[in-house]
Amino acid sequence: MPVAAINGVELHWELSGEEGAPVVLVHGSWGDHSTWDRIVPALAPSMRVLTYDRRGHSRSERPAMQGSVREDVADLAALIEHLNLAPAHILGGSFGGSIVLRLAAERPDLFRSLLVHEPPLFGVLEDPAARKVLQIFQERVHVVIELLEEGRMEDGARRFVETIAFGPGAWEQLPGELRQTFIFNAPTFLDEQRDPEWLLINLQALANFPAPALLTQGTQSETFFPLVVEKIAQFLPHSQRQTLPGADHVPQLSRPEEYVEAILSFIRAVAGAGLSRA
Repeated sequence: MPVAAINGVELHWELSGEEGAPVVLVHGSWGDHSTWDRIVPALAPSMRVLTYDRRGHSRSERPAMQGSVREDVADLAALIEHLNLAPAHILGGSFGGSIVLRLAAERPDLFRSLLVHEPPLFGVLEDPAARKVLQIFQERVHVVIELLEEGRMEDGARRFVETIAFGPGAWEQLPGELRQTFIFNAPTFLDEQRDPEWLLINLQALANFPAPALLTQGTQSETFFPLVVEKIAQFLPHSQRQTLPGADHVPQLSRPEEYVEAILSFIRAVAGAGLSRA
């Protein structure tokens, strides 16, 4: 993978495909660019596909100081401009989705369209029923954080996979290489959790986003994720929601073919309607 010095940090990136509109894939917590390996081959024949390791993940540099979601947003913007890919279809999953949405609020000029799957922006949940569901999530994350703070990286990664991302027994079903990636990137997840802004977004700024947006959720995901998707959809003026049958919090792993079809159908519709930003 090539490397670029972005905002003082070395980021590893990979560009697949030689023609077509650019699509940028932003991975979530614990993972890296390889999270997208099951869908890149299906996207690359008709698009230029950028994947990268976010700062603190796998091959990219892990700074010693406390990080922030603001840095991730700035990195994404700078990398897109460094590679001259704007405007692009920009897609993010989980925490990667939070990053993409924050970028949409700050730099809409970089987008042809926005695609996000289940961002953990739990700070937008306000009604009592939603807050009760959120409490369940916070209790589960607290256990993960305690394990990581004790230095039990594998135990923390396992707990996250089986109580938040996928479900009981899922850890042993993951490929060994992916389990090692989760373990290696566990310290960065802990760093993210210490950032006071990671749960938040300026919803009013999103209301000015001019490009089409697709918000997806899985039928097998935890109940708190659709609540966030619903709230975000209320503020994005040109958004549509889609539920992916059989998919969970990481559809590129659980239902890659169906996820690719949802992505491509949306992008083709955007292009066919002439809605994408030139």
